[in-house]
Amino acid sequence: MRQITPIYHVSPQIAVEDVPALKAAGITRVICNRPDGEVPPSHQSAAIGDAVRAAGLDFAVLELTHQTMTPENVARQAELVDSAGGPVLAYCASGTRCSVVWALGQAGQRSVDDILAATSAAGYDLSGLRPTLESMSQG
Repeated sequence: MRQITPIYHVSPQIAVEDVPALKAAGITRVICNRPDGEVPPSHQSAAIGDAVRAAGLDFAVLELTHQTMTPENVARQAELVDSAGGPVLAYCASGTRCSVVWALGQAGQRSVDDILAATSAAGYDLSGLRPTLESMSQG
């Protein structure tokens, strides 16, 4: 689990066995950004969601791919984070999609340098997004 902000964390794919540690870390909502077609049934959203909810945490699914990284889905991710009432973990294959959707949602709210510094500190080099973030920040 890598921290982007005090309330937003990202990670690669999680397993059912990881859920107790997430609860112990204070996570209140888990967001699955990984499409089920990328993983075996044991790691699909239904299995992970059941374990997360059984631990008393909230679970949301917002499958993201390059094609579905739309303004609507960027806004939906931000709403899922903002309405969580506590720390959130978003996961995908590597954590990159979760970092990208967060970065796009911050455009115009934080400086591009701050956005890229936050993701870089978590281990995600999104410098290739700079032109997009700058364009969105001016819009």
